[in-house]
Amino acid sequence: MTISEQDTKLLRESFRSAERARQAGNHPFGAILADGNGGLLLEAGNTVATDHDPTAHAESNLVTAAHHRGLTSNELAGATLFASTEPCPMCAGAIYWGGIGRVVFGLSQAGLYDLIRRESGSNGAFLLACAEVLSRASRRVEVLGPVLENEALEVHRGFWGAS
Repeated sequence: MTISEQDTKLLRESFRSAERARQAGNHPFGAILADGNGGLLLEAGNTVATDHDPTAHAESNLVTAAHHRGLTSNELAGATLFASTEPCPMCAGAIYWGGIGRVVFGLSQAGLYDLIRRESGSNGAFLLACAEVLSRASRRVEVLGPVLENEALEVHRGFWGAS
């Protein structure tokens, strides 16, 4: 799967956001919201640990921030959410209900859970693809990914064995 040069740049920025979340003591997930022209609107990282909130995923934090900022439904429909890792089912729902029109993600859920199993031995997974969740919605949300999966995996290396 290929994406534009601007999409690649913004997806890599989501990887840096994930690194910042990790450095802050949270799980290594990041998300970027860009307008229809590829201009950066917002950034959010995972804050599950620091907020003591299991729903404080990067994507749901980003959707909340977009609405608090007052972005219009037209702006959100034309926006792209770049996620360092494939949005989970909860975040896919937030993306849909938030009105965002497009998602581009790096690491697949399957790739993430494979790494977690290797690093920690944990077999706990909730594998339900973002595209599958969103395919059942009444409004179309374009989903592209996984893209740059090996790069996206880097921020996770060594994290899950320590958790």
